[in-house]
Amino acid sequence: MTSAVQAYTYTGPSVLAGGRLGLSTSGGTALSGPQAHPRFFSGLLTHAAPAAAGLLAVADVALTRYHQPRPGWTRDPVVTCDGERLRFESFSACGGVYARLDVHALDGDVLDRGTTNVDVNGPLRESLARVGGKDPLHLGVGADELTVTTLDGAVVEKKVPLPSRWLRGFAEVQVMAAGWDLRAELAGPQAVRFLRSLPKGARSTVWAVPAGRDLRLSSAAARGGVCLSGTGRVVTLMPLLRFAKALRVYGPADGSSTASAWELELPGMRYTLAVSPQPSRGFSGEGQVLDDLATDEAGADADLIGMLLNFEPTVELGLLSDRSALPVERVRAALTQLGTSGRVGYDLHEAAHFHRELPYDQDQVAELNPRLTSARKLVDAGAVRLLPGGQAEVTTDGGVRRVGVGDGTCTCPWWFDHRGSRGPCKHVLSARIAARLAVEATP
Repeated sequence: MTSAVQAYTYTGPSVLAGGRLGLSTSGGTALSGPQAHPRFFSGLLTHAAPAAAGLLAVADVALTRYHQPRPGWTRDPVVTCDGERLRFESFSACGGVYARLDVHALDGDVLDRGTTNVDVNGPLRESLARVGGKDPLHLGVGADELTVTTLDGAVVEKKVPLPSRWLRGFAEVQVMAAGWDLRAELAGPQAVRFLRSLPKGARSTVWAVPAGRDLRLSSAAARGGVCLSGTGRVVTLMPLLRFAKALRVYGPADGSSTASAWELELPGMRYTLAVSPQPSRGFSGEGQVLDDLATDEAGADADLIGMLLNFEPTVELGLLSDRSALPVERVRAALTQLGTSGRVGYDLHEAAHFHRELPYDQDQVAELNPRLTSARKLVDAGAVRLLPGGQAEVTTDGGVRRVGVGDGTCTCPWWFDHRGSRGPCKHVLSARIAARLAVEATP
């Protein structure tokens, strides 16, 4: 597994004192261009207590390794300002839990739009845990706000490893979530009762099954149900229940995966948790992006679409299609490519992509998808033979693999183990790439 080192440099630690929360920033991309310490917002959070609790929940996910817990590095949360809201995101160290807090209740000045990392340190966490009452909280996302509360102005530097699965997980969440539907919505009291009824065992697996305006727990799959594999992975929802106005549950309509998302509606904001199909499987192992990435035009289309993104509140496929003169399906594939490099996410509540920029090099995309790299090598080596009836034979060191190009079946051991649940194998990908090339070569 490859791993890069991310260096964070802050002008000082983030602090909360005297009703002023100053979030120190480290690098990022803004509409005004690359910034060492971007400044995005200065104003009031009109619902201080849920905002503090939600930010703490996002930081807790970044700090946690849910599968085989052990001490390790924490990654600082990412914040994106789109002019209408602040989106705080994090990903667990094990790659199986994604968290996002979308704060809409803002009263102040948007100074720029873009994405950056924010420092969430130990003392700040303790301060956030003490926020209560109904008084508004002054928030500054950017270095200038720290002059009010920082005493020594000391530079804060951190260097943390970022495994490749962490970035791939961001891509897989976006791609998988785009195929999920709203399966249930509960009002505040029912939401609190249901979440508190979850089994205490961290590794328990349950199904949430709609029952009128409520949800009931089942130990087995049931029609219309949503799976929660590893009930302990939604623990960060619990401190937010005192603010909960509603709970929305999302999952794949066709039951193709046991991944799911759990969204709490809070005063002026939403907190979303997405959990992978199993505690031992991070989102980076799902492989759902590979077919979109395998198209020859995806990279060039992504470059074009990427230039049209301006940190707008939502990414509208139709509008991008008009601006780029590309069909909607190619725009969608381009967004998948951009997601793989951390440049777009997906908002389930709004059923729309959103623009953000994570600090990663797009040239690393191929390295982050070894199956796709292997598939292209097989095509280049002439190992793929297309057969009539949508079949193909792929010659490898392990023997000849028979592939169904359309249905994605293969005779390799990997396919028999997973049967498409983690995306196509390298043999299927190579056959599909070869089939596309054959069509393009036809006069």
